[in-house]
Amino acid sequence: MPTNEETAPPTSAGGPPGPEGPRHGADEAPGRQQPASDLAQHVKAFVATVRKAANRRRVYLLIAAVVVVVGATTIGQIRLNAWQRDFYDALNDRHLEALLTQTGVFVAIVAVLLALGVAQTWLREILKINLRDAVSSDILDEWLQPRRAYQLTWAGDVGRHPDQRIQEDSRHLCELCADLGIGLLQSALLLVSFVGVLWVLSEHVVLVIGGRSLQVPGYMVWCALAYAIAGSWATWRVGRPLIALNAERYAREADFRFSLVHVDESAEAIGLYGGEREARIETGTALVPVLAVMRRLARGLANLTWVTAGYGWLTLVVPIIVAAPGYFNGTLSFGQLMMVTGAFFQVQQSLRWFVDNFSTIADWRATLLRVMSLRLALPALEADGDRASRIEFGRHPAGTLMLDTLEVALPDKRVRLKEQCVEMAPGDRLVIIGAPGSGKSMLFRAVAGLWPWGSGRVLLPQPEALLFLPNQPYLPLGTLREAVAFPFSVQHCPDAEIRSAIERVGLGHLLAKLDVRQRWDKELRIDEQQRLAFARLLVHRPKWVIMDDPLSAVDHTERTELCGVLNHELAGSAVIAIGRSAAAAPGLDRVVELVEMPDGDVFRPPMTAVT
Repeated sequence: MPTNEETAPPTSAGGPPGPEGPRHGADEAPGRQQPASDLAQHVKAFVATVRKAANRRRVYLLIAAVVVVVGATTIGQIRLNAWQRDFYDALNDRHLEALLTQTGVFVAIVAVLLALGVAQTWLREILKINLRDAVSSDILDEWLQPRRAYQLTWAGDVGRHPDQRIQEDSRHLCELCADLGIGLLQSALLLVSFVGVLWVLSEHVVLVIGGRSLQVPGYMVWCALAYAIAGSWATWRVGRPLIALNAERYAREADFRFSLVHVDESAEAIGLYGGEREARIETGTALVPVLAVMRRLARGLANLTWVTAGYGWLTLVVPIIVAAPGYFNGTLSFGQLMMVTGAFFQVQQSLRWFVDNFSTIADWRATLLRVMSLRLALPALEADGDRASRIEFGRHPAGTLMLDTLEVALPDKRVRLKEQCVEMAPGDRLVIIGAPGSGKSMLFRAVAGLWPWGSGRVLLPQPEALLFLPNQPYLPLGTLREAVAFPFSVQHCPDAEIRSAIERVGLGHLLAKLDVRQRWDKELRIDEQQRLAFARLLVHRPKWVIMDDPLSAVDHTERTELCGVLNHELAGSAVIAIGRSAAAAPGLDRVVELVEMPDGDVFRPPMTAVT
């Protein structure tokens, strides 16, 4: 099957090959290093993304509702803590009537807390959905700006696997933001509320040292604070490596997933060549680092569990032990002891929020860096000019087309047209020829604005009058009718014109499937896809056509027949065809050669980094 040797960026050590070619990659904007430690910049980018989202008001309302519900829950928790004193005193005094009364109070408090808990769960899940809508929509808008999706493939490791960052990582990030944010808010409110309760109750805890009574202001508060700080410090020391391990895990998982997608997309070729063994080796090689980093994560989590689990078990007895002097001295009743224990638990539970969520925070940080690095890199693609000079793009004042002293900087060379200035008028025909690997497809991309590195000027007519035909046509997901109408909607393309165009290019056998939804890029052979691209020409009838060897898979006789479309139906259109020889588009008589410039400046991709 004929292929185009220049349809993808060259392979680099930093990126595995994919369906559209090897990718490069580091979580950095082109020419601008994005330090992994710059957490504030990425948090700021996330907040800015939400603030400008179309659904930001809904997000704000949900956050406000969460704050109200969490505040009400905190009040309920304070009331429940106070209830413990009355309940356990009634139990200690063997007062049955008071015990039954407090049981009824308990049922009422728990009913309210249950309703608030359900409301909080629902609001949290809806907030996750709206955050994902805001973040994913914003990144999609930035990613699918003109020419950015292609230029991102040359942007370093940040350009690797944008699909995973937009789909999986952004979902995970929004869920973590909602979970951690609500948990932090709840812990902060409980801390503020119960510190006051615990401080007051500390007055009843009197220490007896050497026969002398000693009362320490806020004694239980300081004990809870010391206990939480000790646990947090131990957790940070043991769990700190999890931050880097989580970041590495996401990168390795992305590589493995990309390897699987590559095999799936190439299943036919693998079967034809009998390459299943090699494909298994390829996917197995990508799996090895995934399993390795998961083993390291498992060890790290196991070590962290020693701290978190031990901390949790000690919490059962520590508050009773530190408050025991007051109980044994008779300054604390049994009910007050239980109340002190409950308040201590709430305070240290709030203070140990960091302990309980350290691994989740590490996960959140790694995910935030992956998603926001992509978001920050996208607008910088067009601004970056550090690697090479840039081609000047504009609209021709007369509505025609001109390539003025155009030079294209490639990673390994610099090329230009043999004619310094090429200007086209309506109806003109031109073939640009070059040897295999000479940079023909990169010239095509440069004229289209996908590849801006080089020098000279490209002046184009109005975009609605211009159509580019790549060597490998793009067929969108959907019906065959939508594929022919692309990039316009089917409403703009009459049914009769679509059917006539399909028959004209020799695809009449597909008319019965015109409205069938399939993966047409998989169903059609490459020569049929290239014929379909010519059907688009007939439907849209552009005034200007620029083609990159668009009939490479079609034999010479059929190629001549299809080029009759250019000479008859599109006789008034200007056509530029790029190929290995004038046979790429029979009937186009003017020929210009693509030549390499000795000692010309080249385009230097960024150094790749493992992330």
